[in-house]
Amino acid sequence: MTDIEPGRPVDLHALALETEPVPADMVETGSPVAGAAALAEIGEVEVGVWEMTPGVATDIEADEVFVVLSGRATIEYLDPALPTAEVGPGSLVWLTEGMSTRWTVTETLRKVYIAG
Repeated sequence: MTDIEPGRPVDLHALALETEPVPADMVETGSPVAGAAALAEIGEVEVGVWEMTPGVATDIEADEVFVVLSGRATIEYLDPALPTAEVGPGSLVWLTEGMSTRWTVTETLRKVYIAG
């Protein structure tokens, strides 16, 4: 967990994240790297920051609500009943555990997430 203190602001745009390549079995296009930093735990809920560089990758989601801080992406829900989502700064998205998604990141995406 990243060292933060109650009552002290954190610049989420400048927060350094350790990144690594997205696992090859998840990558469809490009060579994206991703990283995350857990910032706080409130009960059993984690609050953190996540980032991914441009590329296309799939994922199986956890229960999460996030707000995009910077960057742009298209999130395709591999369940055909859900529409594709275009996200950018200020977008709020709710994902539920088990959703299959395809992320097409066109500008390095950074989000703050709340996950349980």
